[in-house]
Amino acid sequence: MCDYSLMSLPNRLAAEGEELVVHRFPTGSIGFTSVADLDRDTATRQARSFWQRLKDNLAYSERCGVPAVCIPPAARLLLRNIDADMREKHRLSAEEEVRFVQLSADPHTYRDALCFRNGAVLRLQQLPVGLRAIVLDLTGESGEEQPFEVIDVLTGSFR
Repeated sequence: MCDYSLMSLPNRLAAEGEELVVHRFPTGSIGFTSVADLDRDTATRQARSFWQRLKDNLAYSERCGVPAVCIPPAARLLLRNIDADMREKHRLSAEEEVRFVQLSADPHTYRDALCFRNGAVLRLQQLPVGLRAIVLDLTGESGEEQPFEVIDVLTGSFR
């Protein structure tokens, strides 16, 4: 649901239909947050005085204005506007439906990843900041089920 690196931050469960964005949190970890929450936090910061913004920036590691959005395994997301480098490197389209997976249950490891239909698996830490996604389904159950080829990135075997 949420990598160990995001557990110390405020977090909540995603909602179906919600627009998410890949975000680098004050801990340095990458994860999803809500576009609406991020926009609201940005507007609040801009309304503050120069001195308060300076103070906030100096204490930024202790403060996180936006919650991490946790996604359950098997949830389906629609990634939009995938950048050209990522498309070329992983043979992707500009828009891709993905399945959210956990690669292991080991503590203290980055385990959250996205599984693409072509078999590519990318950990959240490998995604570019700013990439947007729509939550299609949190249960992983849909009317038309097309198989995803999941490759275990650690062993190279198919699951």
